[in-house]
Amino acid sequence: MPAFDSAATAAPWDRTHDALVLIVEDEAEITDIIAAYLEREQLRTLRALDGPTALELHRSARPDLVLLDVQLPGLDGWSVLRQLRQRGDTPIIMLTALDQDLDKLTALRMGADDYVVKPFNPAEVAARVRAVLRRTLRAPRQDAPSALRVGPLMIDTLAHTVHVEGEGYSHELLLTLTEFKLLHRMALAPLRIFSRSELMHECLPESEAMERTVDSHVSKLRRKLDEVGLGNVPASVRGVGYRLMADR
Repeated sequence: MPAFDSAATAAPWDRTHDALVLIVEDEAEITDIIAAYLEREQLRTLRALDGPTALELHRSARPDLVLLDVQLPGLDGWSVLRQLRQRGDTPIIMLTALDQDLDKLTALRMGADDYVVKPFNPAEVAARVRAVLRRTLRAPRQDAPSALRVGPLMIDTLAHTVHVEGEGYSHELLLTLTEFKLLHRMALAPLRIFSRSELMHECLPESEAMERTVDSHVSKLRRKLDEVGLGNVPASVRGVGYRLMADR
């Protein structure tokens, strides 16, 4: 049996230490609190109070992650997000008081990696930053597929759209943000069984709901897929959880 290499295993976590986070927020008190929590996590911070300064600091300092408020003087967060995505793939977490699914979906479609709604717990923000940094520093973003095809399903991970395709037709599914996350996660391994707990933690990380809430979201997703001719998708595995496709 090969020896357990603890150093190699810990490497992806260690790479997040001393990462530089650009906080773009026009309220100094909020910025101070966020910075204190991030620095407690051994992360470095840089601050911008408006959109133009954020773009300038992003170009000069090359941060590892950007925490970006929507309501900013000079240039709003949506405009900053758009320009940052034109420059490259720096991870971005949006900070905003907008809490509708449509707003979240818009942010993700524009290229944000995560979305935190005000008022928020600063410890949760720090945890989200850590999670995004672990994911992006561990695996290069350009290696992730921009589209997934599973049977008749075409899932665009950049545009956050899902189409059911067949001979001579393509039907777009109108999914909520949570439904899209669930479908996309299971599509990465369509024959694998996912427990409710796993789906909840990966697809509803900001939620305080119970695991059974996943059942409700999956049921709504299944109903939409059934309406376009995909029955029993995702498939239930009694006493275990769900998988996207049943065994063939």
